[in-house]
Amino acid sequence: MKKAKEGTAVTDSFLYRMCMPEWWPALDVHCRIWKFKKGAVLFSAGEEVKGIYFVIDGVVKVHKRWEQEKDLIIRFAGPDDILGHRGLSTHSAVYPVGATAIASGTLCFLELAFFHKTLAVNQRLLYAFMLFFADELQLSEQRMQELAHVPVKKRVARAILEIHKKIGTVTDAGPAINISRQDLAAYTGATYETVYRFLLEFSEQGWIAATGRQLLLCNVPALQQLAT
Repeated sequence: MKKAKEGTAVTDSFLYRMCMPEWWPALDVHCRIWKFKKGAVLFSAGEEVKGIYFVIDGVVKVHKRWEQEKDLIIRFAGPDDILGHRGLSTHSAVYPVGATAIASGTLCFLELAFFHKTLAVNQRLLYAFMLFFADELQLSEQRMQELAHVPVKKRVARAILEIHKKIGTVTDAGPAINISRQDLAAYTGATYETVYRFLLEFSEQGWIAATGRQLLLCNVPALQQLAT
């Protein structure tokens, strides 16, 4: 990753918005701004926890080892999201998950000691951080239930819709997501072959259209009906 501040709207980021303007000079001193490229590993599972990351722009996948030589993508992080918080613990000092960029972007890094001071001084950030934890806990519980009880076909449809809601775009041809089939399978919690088979089925039904890595959502209501 490349360290840089020039040309980055840092003060528009989640971290600055949630902190008092009086605290901004301290952030300017301690906040490290990093430019990362697609494929960059921000941190790995088992690595010592050094701080917290705030995504300014770009897309990052948060993942962990699921089975032998297989990763499960827990979530996708985009602008205003937080990374590294799963490493905060009173009895562990390592990240339990990894984070890898799937699209280039920018993040802000705070070392743990200063992050704790920032939370203590800025109640608005503390409250937002608490809600973020609560939302992610609910999402994790929901995902675990889906992996155990929801058929793969329905999970694929849900994954497409969830990914679009989180990091999707709207093109001239309609809503779309830009993601590899391998990452889609890792997020769905199914094999690549199974997910690919259902993508072909969705394509034949006219629900989606594939162009390289991009999936165009041609019939969102149909996907929503299957996912419900």
